[in-house]
Amino acid sequence: MTRKLTQGSATHPLVWFAAIICTIVAIAMIIVSIVVFSGYMIVHPRVPFITVTSGHLDNFQNTEAGLLETEITIVVRAENDNTKAHASFSDTSFMLSFQGLNVARLVAYPFEVNKNSSVDFHYLVQSSSIPLSPELMDQVDISLKRDRIVFNLKGNLRARWRVGLLGSVKFWGHLNCQLKFHPSNGTYIRSPCSSRAK
Repeated sequence: MTRKLTQGSATHPLVWFAAIICTIVAIAMIIVSIVVFSGYMIVHPRVPFITVTSGHLDNFQNTEAGLLETEITIVVRAENDNTKAHASFSDTSFMLSFQGLNVARLVAYPFEVNKNSSVDFHYLVQSSSIPLSPELMDQVDISLKRDRIVFNLKGNLRARWRVGLLGSVKFWGHLNCQLKFHPSNGTYIRSPCSSRAK
């Protein structure tokens, strides 16, 4: 029995063209990945952040009419630990509150922080007279007797910085912490208060 050998049909040029394109894309992706990884290892980018460094309770009193009057100094520091990139901050806004009552909003216009540097903002919060309910008046009296007043500081900021060949990077930071003071002398009780990721 005799078998006939038949020659296979030639591969279509479009198939070869597609294969070449896929190969080029794959090589390009590998090169880009190597460049990005190398850039990250060289620059070692760090996310800029904001921290409450100090404060002072200048005034805190509950009047006989049930009105809360307070004055607070708060020092907020914007830090950029990147040694090779400047950082810019925008949309910086924090709300200071006491027992659920808004006392003041702390804001900052867009600003920049040089590489491996920091900028301090000194906020002097002078609230208008805040009416208190009988329950809150009792809470204030208890806090004064314990010599410990607690405020809440909550808000957001947007940081942007250029990371070498990686381009511009944007990051939203969030601050949600308590500011504690001794009303007897106004001293600030230090506790962690930062937008830095934990």
